[in-house]
Amino acid sequence: MFEHFFQCPYCWEQVSMLLDPSVSYQVYVEDCEVCCNPIELHPRFEDQILVSFEALDIEQ
Repeated sequence: MFEHFFQCPYCWEQVSMLLDPSVSYQVYVEDCEVCCNPIELHPRFEDQILVSFEALDIEQ
């Protein structure tokens, strides 16, 4: 697992999530650990290295 820090698109707090680098592209929803709002996550890995990451407001 890979720990990644990013800013929540709702409360703007810095949060961390554990990402699985064994899957090259993922899309899933996880709640913010601070404000509990759902965040759509888009991590992309190449050779188990994080190459891009988006955390989106699910209402966009």
